[in-house]
Amino acid sequence: MSSVEVHGQQQPEPASSLIPTLPGSHYTDEAVFELEKSRIFQRNWFAAARSSDLPTAGNFRNVDVGGESVLIVRGRDGALRAFLNVCRHRGARLCVEESGSVRRSLQCPYHAWTYGLDGKLVAAPNLNSMQDVDRDEYGLIGVHLREWLGTVWVCLADEPPSFADSVQGAVTVRLGDPTAIDGWGIDELVVGKRITYDVKANWKLIVENFMECYHCATIHPELTEVLPEFADGYAAQYFVGHGAEFGEEVEGFTVDGQGGFGTLEGVDEDHDRRYYAITINPQVFINLVPDHVIFHRMYPVAVDRTIVECDWLYTQEVIDSGVDLSRSVELFHRVNQQDFDACERCQPAMSSRAYAAGGVLVPSEHHIGEFRDWVSAAISG
Repeated sequence: MSSVEVHGQQQPEPASSLIPTLPGSHYTDEAVFELEKSRIFQRNWFAAARSSDLPTAGNFRNVDVGGESVLIVRGRDGALRAFLNVCRHRGARLCVEESGSVRRSLQCPYHAWTYGLDGKLVAAPNLNSMQDVDRDEYGLIGVHLREWLGTVWVCLADEPPSFADSVQGAVTVRLGDPTAIDGWGIDELVVGKRITYDVKANWKLIVENFMECYHCATIHPELTEVLPEFADGYAAQYFVGHGAEFGEEVEGFTVDGQGGFGTLEGVDEDHDRRYYAITINPQVFINLVPDHVIFHRMYPVAVDRTIVECDWLYTQEVIDSGVDLSRSVELFHRVNQQDFDACERCQPAMSSRAYAAGGVLVPSEHHIGEFRDWVSAAISG
């Protein structure tokens, strides 16, 4: 197979300049979305929250994972646990609020069945007279939970896929080194800013947009000023281990290119003054720059609507200093708005007869074909 050199790296010569996308119905069909909920979001590791969102015992967060309400709770022992948010008695939701705190237990507001923060049934009206009821057996139904990169990951599958292969492996494949991401110390970073976006578009449009930069010269003027190579249309994710280099006059990853907050201690020379983008299927984007990290979590709520929670993460020292974060935050906030506007522009056309067979991917977007194939395989089996 012949190859072509792009940005100094050899890439396979594609058999055809254009390869197909998913058909339009995959972005609009409720039946397809139902399959995605059960076969993608309920079977894979799902980034549900930032661990620091639940700092003390009794804190909880209620997260929709593929149509299931999952309750994440900080126990009195300091550990995080996840449960289906369903009372074992008559099926009432235990917590309807998105987040909050309880003192010692979770009590169903319907018949007062009460569960410890570890999920065990501890009390119910007349329970002592029902000696045959096993309190462990009628505890809350647990959900698999892992913490990594300061993030709470949950999985509803009876037997989850390997976390090392599916989540950590995606980072390794992108960066080319299983330890490279350690340099950013994401576990120890804190949220300096969180913005939640309500995007009127299918979740796959958002993923596909994030993976490519063919659009960057058209809709991201601020980003291409900071990362000039993006104007050529090749996203950083196109190349294993490649980080887009800052422009010569650029001092930091800010909206005006002025200085940021100093390189993170663990970021070495090879990764300094560069931007790395990582996609972890099905709903996480990680953006690495020398002085901070931008972490996106997507929550698909309808076939044509996706909530995106975006955290800007900095060192505790930066936050404690009271320094103005606005120029740092504004750059990617604009990128987000520009991207989500583009996705919302595409969504109505997904139901057009002109897009019934789908669209096409140009060579700089061919890596999106891997995501397309992953989705197709997941919902077909």
